[in-house]
Amino acid sequence: MTSKRRTSKGKQTRVQKRHQKRTPPRQASAKSMPVMEANAAGIDVGAREMYVAIPPDRDTERVRVFPTFTRDLEALADWLVEQGITTAAMESTGVYWIPLYQILEDHGIRVCLVNARHMKNVPGRRTDWHECQWLQYLHAVGLLRAAFRPESEVVAIRSVMRHRKRLVETAGVHIRHVHKALTQMNLQIHHIINDITGVTGTAIIESILAGQRDAAELAKLRQPEIRADKETIRKSLEGDWRREHLFALRQSWELYGTYLSSIKACDQEICEMLGGHKPKADPAKKPLPNETKRRTKRKHKRTGDFRFDVRTEAYKQFGVDVTRIPGLEGIALVLYSEVGNDMSRWSSASQFASWTALCPDNDKSGGRVLWTGVRQVKNRAGQLFRQAANSLHHSQTQMGEYLRRMKAKLGAEAGITAAAHKIARIFYAVVKNQVEYDDTTWHQQDLARQRRFEAKVRRQARGLGFELVPIQPVP
Repeated sequence: MTSKRRTSKGKQTRVQKRHQKRTPPRQASAKSMPVMEANAAGIDVGAREMYVAIPPDRDTERVRVFPTFTRDLEALADWLVEQGITTAAMESTGVYWIPLYQILEDHGIRVCLVNARHMKNVPGRRTDWHECQWLQYLHAVGLLRAAFRPESEVVAIRSVMRHRKRLVETAGVHIRHVHKALTQMNLQIHHIINDITGVTGTAIIESILAGQRDAAELAKLRQPEIRADKETIRKSLEGDWRREHLFALRQSWELYGTYLSSIKACDQEICEMLGGHKPKADPAKKPLPNETKRRTKRKHKRTGDFRFDVRTEAYKQFGVDVTRIPGLEGIALVLYSEVGNDMSRWSSASQFASWTALCPDNDKSGGRVLWTGVRQVKNRAGQLFRQAANSLHHSQTQMGEYLRRMKAKLGAEAGITAAAHKIARIFYAVVKNQVEYDDTTWHQQDLARQRRFEAKVRRQARGLGFELVPIQPVP
């Protein structure tokens, strides 16, 4: 971005004087387009400057440029309030829009956060000066649609959740460094046990860092749950104890412990923030429903597992036990931080699935379908539903059977998307209607699908000149 000279409030900058000589952007269609938002402003967001445009009849300076310091953003909001602006449109550019968004909300201005792709279709407006005016015009005539943003209390939890996810990912990087250091010393223990961060792996590594080198003594730290016998573990702990590799092992393990402590602090912060929310259901008055048959619970927490009861906290916020929905057992609370618990934002389950980019889209021209497929949109809620669907490949539930059937029919990627689409629709119906998930409804659908399959086979047989006769059961 070109550097520009800034002056005090009320004085025009060099940029403003230069742009005053230019012809304002043409809006020939403004007379024919009805104005839907008369008090609309347009803001072009930048890392160092904010270009703000208001209706031409409000001020002699229709466009002003504000630096991004907090005091200047406050002055920006005050100026919009003085000019009678009630709503403002801005692009979701990186994270630069967040401070201004919060300040405008505090001043009572409704912010319309739009996708940059929705207003880039008209060429000729490539400067920030014209961009903010084009944003203001589109917002005034009602051609911009605001992006979804949950309530402020949900947004606060979402920020901590996303920060926690980054901590978990970074902790995984240091665990890979631990694996590398062990391999360089030819210690094969991380190939013998499944999780080096478990009870056995943690005890062995800490003993190594404390100075223990006897493989037999290290093998005694094996827990009974480990399938490998003590002799195999002993052989895997005979290696080359070089100083440089031990140094790398120590640093990587200490960094992993640091991130693990930060993850636990995030869990504590999330619990405190959730405690400040008004619960949608109180387990004391409306007890949790009986837990369905689940996979065997782990005795020890993994790195990314929450250190509190996710099922109870999700039940409080959603009002129903969404963890009964297959695939959502471990991510229900993360899903709450992304979409909240107010499903009235979407008029139907189809609209919710479309927002998550899990439903097929097509491109038609001249009555012909030119392209069909799923829109390439990075929607975090949609990614969570895909993650939930992908975890059901070996599940014995009806949803797991549906996933395997769709993968066999459509392929792996499309099958996962189809299963994620169904999970999203079930989630929407359960939360909006406040009803518990009941998998017995699958039985009726299975019977209907079986009848359709039988009818199809009979039609094919008749087409070949055959007649199907059911086999009589053997007495």
